[in-house]
Amino acid sequence: MLVPPPVVVVAPNSYKGSVSATAAAAALSRGLARVWPDGERRICPMADGGEGTLDAIFSRGGRRGSARVSGASGAPIDAAFGLIEGDAIAVIESAQVVGLTEANGIATAVEQRSTRGLGELVRTLLDAGIRKFMIGLGGSSTNDAGAGMLATLGVKLVDGKGRDVEPTPLGLKALAQVDASTLDPRMAEAQITIMSDVTNPLCGERGATAIFGPQKGVATERVAEIDATLARFAPLAERAIGRGVKDRPGAGAAGGLGFALLLLGGELRSGAEVVADLLGLDAALDGAHWLITGEGRTDRQTLLGKAPFVAARHAAARGVPVTLVSGSIDRSALAELRSRFTSCHALAFGPATLEECVANAPALLADTAEQLARLFQARAA
Repeated sequence: MLVPPPVVVVAPNSYKGSVSATAAAAALSRGLARVWPDGERRICPMADGGEGTLDAIFSRGGRRGSARVSGASGAPIDAAFGLIEGDAIAVIESAQVVGLTEANGIATAVEQRSTRGLGELVRTLLDAGIRKFMIGLGGSSTNDAGAGMLATLGVKLVDGKGRDVEPTPLGLKALAQVDASTLDPRMAEAQITIMSDVTNPLCGERGATAIFGPQKGVATERVAEIDATLARFAPLAERAIGRGVKDRPGAGAAGGLGFALLLLGGELRSGAEVVADLLGLDAALDGAHWLITGEGRTDRQTLLGKAPFVAARHAAARGVPVTLVSGSIDRSALAELRSRFTSCHALAFGPATLEECVANAPALLADTAEQLARLFQARAA
C-alpha cells in the first residue's frame, strides 16, 4: 500500500562545536529526502538565547549588523547583532561580545573581565533609534554582575574617595557607592526581553559564581570571595536604580548579567520560547505528522527548558510525536527523557573519536534521519 509522505517539522538546536542549528536542520532534511523526495519538510532551526540564536532567527528573515565594541578583556572585537520587525527590534547574543570562545577574553583572568562591550553595543543601537531589545545570555565568559554594561550606560561606580572603580570583579572590591543619576535617559524608554533558561539568583550557593563561575575559570578557592564582592555590589546598585532583583530567578544568568538587565527593567523569558515564537513553530506544527529535534548532548538539563524540550512541548500540545537525535545522550536520563520524547537516538553508528564525530556530524545526521524515516514509513504501511 502506498503511504503519502508525512509532513515533518525539523527543529534542532545547534550541535555545539560541530554544526549550527541551520546546518543540522539541512542535514536532517537531506536524510528525509532520500526516503521522501517529494515530502514536505518544515525547517525551524532552534536556539535558546545562546550561541546560534542570531542564525536561527535569520532563517526567517531580518538584517545582520556588526559593531566594533570591547570584548571581555577590553580588546576590540566585531560583534554581530540582528535587526528584525522592520529594524524596530535589535537581537543581541551576549556570546558575540563576551563569549566563552573569544580567545582574548579567555586569556584574561575572569576577575578582570567586564561586560563593557554589551553596554557599548546597546548604546550604539540606542544611537540608531532602537528602543526594543532581545538579549540572549548564553555562553558568556564574564562574572561581573553586568557592572561593565551598567557603567558604559552611565552608572557611576566609585570608591570611598569618589574615584571610578573598574567594573570587574577585581575592581568592585573597592566599590563604595553607585550613582544611577547619570544613567542614559534613553534606557527609560527601552523594552528589554532577556532570553535565558537559567533561574539562579545572583548570589549564594545557587548563584552565578558558585554554579557557573568554575566553567568560566573561577578557581574553587576564589568562589566565595567573588560571590561576596557581588553581594556587596548588588544592594548598592539596587538602591541607586530603585529595584530589588538580586534574588529573582535569572539574576544569576551570564555571570550576573541577568541581574543588571532585570535592574534596567528587563523581562525574563525562556530563550527557546522567544525563538519558537519568532520562527512560527506553532504554525509549522499545524497539520504536521512528526517533529525531529536534537542538540549536541542531551541529559537531564535538557528538561529544564532547553530548545529540544521547548520544541517537544509545543509538539505535544498538538499531538505531534517527537524524535530526539543528539550527538550523545546520557543513558541514565532516558527514563525522564521518555516523558517528553517519543524516542531518543544518539548519532554514532559505532566506536569513534569525538573528533571523528564532529567532523562527520552532517553525514551522521543525514544517515540517522534516513533510517528513522524508513522506520516511520514501515510503521505507517
